[in-house]
Amino acid sequence: MQAHQWQWGINQWVEFLRDKDTPVLPRTRAIIAALEAGGDEQQECLSARDLVNIVYADPYLALKLLRRAEQRRSRQLGHDTTTPLAAVLQTGYDELKSIVSSSPELAEVPDGCHTCEFRSVLACSIARAWANRRADVSPDEVSMAALLVETGELLLWHFAPELTDTETRTRDWNERFWALMKRESAIEFTFRQLTTALALAWELPSLVVLLIKGTDTPRANIARLAADAAKLITTDLSVPGMLTILRDAHKAVPAATLAELTEPLPLPDDIRADLLAAIAAETPA
Repeated sequence: MQAHQWQWGINQWVEFLRDKDTPVLPRTRAIIAALEAGGDEQQECLSARDLVNIVYADPYLALKLLRRAEQRRSRQLGHDTTTPLAAVLQTGYDELKSIVSSSPELAEVPDGCHTCEFRSVLACSIARAWANRRADVSPDEVSMAALLVETGELLLWHFAPELTDTETRTRDWNERFWALMKRESAIEFTFRQLTTALALAWELPSLVVLLIKGTDTPRANIARLAADAAKLITTDLSVPGMLTILRDAHKAVPAATLAELTEPLPLPDDIRADLLAAIAAETPA
């Protein structure tokens, strides 16, 4: 990273990052390699949903697939591609395989990048479970947005790791110890603002952009709160913090109880027990 890049604003980072190629996760390569080794018979048994499940586990692949599908849609003047299923149906297995094989190998990155990758996949899983409890919301659309919401941070981990490491440490400090002393941020924008700006630069579907941006709608709120829950689980997990997120999630998913919203969260047994006890204590008999 060059010294002058520390002074860049969001527009300069968007111009720098918008055409960068990212890897796919190693497990994605391993899955495709196993499918190839299985031959035509195994590949012919694959359903579109099987391919979607591969996409749900890799935020890099999801972004590549969505951008590829949107480029094809723009040429053919079709409908927006807002879900992994639609993207898979437009591209198919052969093109998905081509995207994976042509992606660069994953270079050594800081642990913070792997945490962010896991957080993205976890947010996708939580968002899907919560969205499934609303009949008027597409779980696939919400899941796609939750999977992509950390894109800005992921790209910075790959192409500006020093800045990203410094910034994540600063923001973690400020979230935990804001009452003691606030540390000055190295950049003047949030990672999610960068994600939104990149989504606009890539001309992703407007619905996906709105869900990532976090407009006040049930779909966007589910995606945002799922990302918040995933972040809390992977950083500074606490019962009060998670209970606050669950209360907000209940407003977006009123048909589910707080206890039901807890079900898809991968929590340690002691935290889950304390959280359910706290929920029971404030739930009318």
